[in-house]
Amino acid sequence: MKTESLSLYHIIRAPKTTKEKPPVLFMFHGYGSDENDLFSFASELPDELFIISVRAPYPMQPFGNAWYAIYFDNTNGKFSDDKQAIESRDKIANFITEAVTAYDLDPNNVTLLGFSQGCILSYAVALSYPEKVSKVIALSGYLNPDILKDGYASNDFSNIDIYCSHGSVDQVIPVQWARKAPEFLKELGIHTTLKEFPVGHGVHPSNFYEFNNWLTEKI
Repeated sequence: MKTESLSLYHIIRAPKTTKEKPPVLFMFHGYGSDENDLFSFASELPDELFIISVRAPYPMQPFGNAWYAIYFDNTNGKFSDDKQAIESRDKIANFITEAVTAYDLDPNNVTLLGFSQGCILSYAVALSYPEKVSKVIALSGYLNPDILKDGYASNDFSNIDIYCSHGSVDQVIPVQWARKAPEFLKELGIHTTLKEFPVGHGVHPSNFYEFNNWLTEKI
């Protein structure tokens, strides 16, 4: 199923079990991918979830999409367009509110699952707008403080749980970057650990099994 009536294009999997105001899981793909990528997990995730896989707003050539541009030059190497990332952060935050209302979902049981660039944005949304999010599954990304909302440190994070994982031989985003997230989150009172798996920039089957069990217990 899919709909184009809300502000971000997305596809959905309705819950397999009937429940008034079901919990929702939003999926945010990585750079150069689309909404179909992470949606391949949908059939294996808990039956009670309403799943929404979202397409990033910036189309790439010849295919794929991005949450923000990544530039390469000989002087500075690779760098991210943080201004565009902040715009996507707020697009996602607004979309969460839209979708929860449109599909009559539980606003107090919202999970974000993000991979790579989608993970970076999931961190940014959860820490900038913690009232909209209860859980984050952060896969193969890192936490970028430069795209968090001004004043985020004074937010109430008491209702947020975060699962972090990364490939120990990731050639795209070094695992050292990902290891900084639990330390940063601890400063905000959010306690988590980084789970590392023997893969590159991808999701190991054991990783899927582990975060799926974590999610099942939390919802």
